[in-house]
This record gives sequence, structure tokens and C-alpha cells, in this order.
Amino acid sequence: MEKAKAQGQAVFYANITAVEPIMKALKQAQGIEGKYTRISSSKFIPTILTEFNAGKLMADVVQAPLPMLQLLKEQGVLIPHQSEALQGYPEWAVQDDSIIQFGIEYVSYIYNTDHLKAEDAPQRYEDLADPKWKDKIVMANPSNHPSTIGWLIGLKEKVFSSEEQWLDFLKGLAANKPMFVASFGPTPAPIESGEKLIAISMPKYIVTKSPAPLAWGPMSGQPLLGSPRAIALTKNAPHPDAARVFLDYWLGTEAMGILANKVGEYVLAPGVHPPVAGIDQAKVEPIRDLSDEELVRWGREFSRIFAVR
Repeated sequence: MEKAKAQGQAVFYANITAVEPIMKALKQAQGIEGKYTRISSSKFIPTILTEFNAGKLMADVVQAPLPMLQLLKEQGVLIPHQSEALQGYPEWAVQDDSIIQFGIEYVSYIYNTDHLKAEDAPQRYEDLADPKWKDKIVMANPSNHPSTIGWLIGLKEKVFSSEEQWLDFLKGLAANKPMFVASFGPTPAPIESGEKLIAISMPKYIVTKSPAPLAWGPMSGQPLLGSPRAIALTKNAPHPDAARVFLDYWLGTEAMGILANKVGEYVLAPGVHPPVAGIDQAKVEPIRDLSDEELVRWGREFSRIFAVR
């Protein structure tokens, strides 16, 4: 801790948003400044590898979806770290000696209770294919949005009992003519305005879009699926001791509580849940990472099924 305070700061490269409250809390709790730099997914790997290979990597701690950190580990960028803060985390989240999974970017569907009553909302994923929802759904483009592609494949592998049932669901959903947007970010707006009734989106918007009266489904016990969020320390970090203090604080219940309560994130710290009604009873599961080849192949297939122009 003395060395960490002498180093004064830990530089944090991440593609998660709205973490400034954690940086402020870190400063107050540990006397260390978290220097947060947000890097988009498309630039994350090139930026870090360019700096690392030149011997000029500024980041002490890096955060990104799991596949990105796995690639960085293969390139020798990451180092092992063990933390007492990980007590109570799921076993699958801490199996890697270097990469720690701390949350899941959970996806399901949300709706506006001013425009759609809970008893009338879809109760199961299969209900999204009901013809009564034609022209009433908004979702990220399934032909080129990686998280949506991964989520749809996750439904095939974790929810539907057969590929035939899954394909019937996809065809029914496509027949309902969803409105496509570029990413999850724009999905809440059409249901806030009443233009659409259902958004295939992230329940965290129930927190970040408050006081908009949003709710989530399915409420029938089916799991919520999403991509794991991961974090790690870098090799030859400019501020190695501050980096360890930063990471231990990040993984603890105080920081994870901020992320859950302020941003609506689903985190893996035991007993910590976002202030979303019923989410503490939900089964939230990580989906499998798709290779680039799978993303391209399924993107083409979904483009055909959904008749994306």
C-alpha cells in the first residue's frame, strides 16, 4: 500500500462506461487516482498491442470482453493476480490465473409499463415470435451486431431444446419485422416514446434511463444470457503496486456495488445486484465466445433469415 500511494495512480484502459464514480471512490478509500481511458472495442486490441510491442504501454489495468483479454494474454500482455476480494465469486469466473471475470453484459428484452402492462408482456422468449408483436419490436441489427449474434446463438445453446425450435423462433421473430438499430444503445428510445413496445436490449437501462418506467422479461424462469466482462493486470505496468490495489478495490463489494447501483450492471461479487426488480432471483448465465468465423457465418445467416437489406 505504501508503494501504491507513492506511485499515486493506476492507469485504466477499458471499454466499459460510466465508471467515474468508482474512480472517485477509489481515491477516497485508498488515496490512489484511477486514470480512466475509454477505448472502443474496435481500437482496443490494436491500441494496446501497439503500445506494448513498442515498450510504451501506459495501462496498468485493462478491462474488456473476455475474448479480447484472452487474445492479450496470448500475446504476453497480462500477468497473474490473486485477490482476496474474489471470495464468493463463481468458480468459472476465476479459473484463469490472469483474467478475472467480474460481470455479465446481460441481455433480454425490456418494455415500457406505461405502454404495455406486465401481464400483457411476453413471458417467454418464444412469445417474441407471436404475430401480435409485428412492427412492435426494436433490436440491434442481427446481421452485424456481435453481441446480438452471440445472444441469439446463446438462446440456441442454452434455452431452446432443439435447433428446429430455435429456427422456428427466429423465423417468427423475423416475420414480426423488427426495427433494426446499430447497437443496444439506441434500443430504449423507441419504447420510451411508444413508437415500439418491446426492445431486445439490456435490463441495465432500467437503471440508467430512470425514471422511465421500464421493466424486463422473461419472467418465466428462463435464464438471461450475456457476454462476460473481464479485467486483468498488464506486464511491466508503470504503476504495478497501485495497479494491484486498484484491481483489488475494483473486485470488492464497494466498487461492484457502485457499478450495479449507478450503472445497472450485473456483477459477480456475492450479494451485489442492480436495483432492478426481480433481478436478484434471475438466473444470469455467460454465453460462449464466438470466433470471428462464426460471427461472420451467423451474421450472413441472420441477414438471410431477417431479410436485412
